[in-house]
Amino acid sequence: MGSTSSTLAKIPNAEDLMQETGFTPAHLVRLYDRFKVLDKDKKGFLTPQDFVAIKELAMNPICDRIVGAFFTSGGETLDFPSFVRILAHFRPIDKNRPKEPNSPDPINSRSNKLKFAFQLYDQDKDGKISRHELLQVLRAMLEKQVTEEQLESIADRTIQEADLDRDDAISFEEFRKSLEKVNIDHKMSIRFLR
Repeated sequence: MGSTSSTLAKIPNAEDLMQETGFTPAHLVRLYDRFKVLDKDKKGFLTPQDFVAIKELAMNPICDRIVGAFFTSGGETLDFPSFVRILAHFRPIDKNRPKEPNSPDPINSRSNKLKFAFQLYDQDKDGKISRHELLQVLRAMLEKQVTEEQLESIADRTIQEADLDRDDAISFEEFRKSLEKVNIDHKMSIRFLR
């Protein structure tokens, strides 16, 4: 515990970050250590290139979209508090953590997890997933496993099933509704952070 508290003291606004994200002191220290490892040049911030250097991430077919999700505000750098806030989306939902009345949903709420996933598809940030955007993700994920005709059929069927207002795109609300029965907490949680 001694090393955790001494490292925690080096993290600016650690208490605020823990309160906002729900991470424990031990989790925050682990994330801080990981951040420092990724920041090979000791700049105090990360760039998209720092993420692409992670072998497992670089092999992911939608690596560019995942990395882009860390840099949503158009910036090219990411400081430690922002790094922690983004990773907090992947914390399992803590059903025992009391919610303050009138406070916003926690970062790792079902709704916020879905918003994070939605932005991986909605690349032009217009609030809708178009057929073209869906096809881009399907192509990246399925690569040569299926034909182009099969990909187009999957995209068309997906939009047809989810597009409730028949505008040939999937809004966030339609995305949320189509995933009502999916256990998002299980699918979008990093269990080693418990």
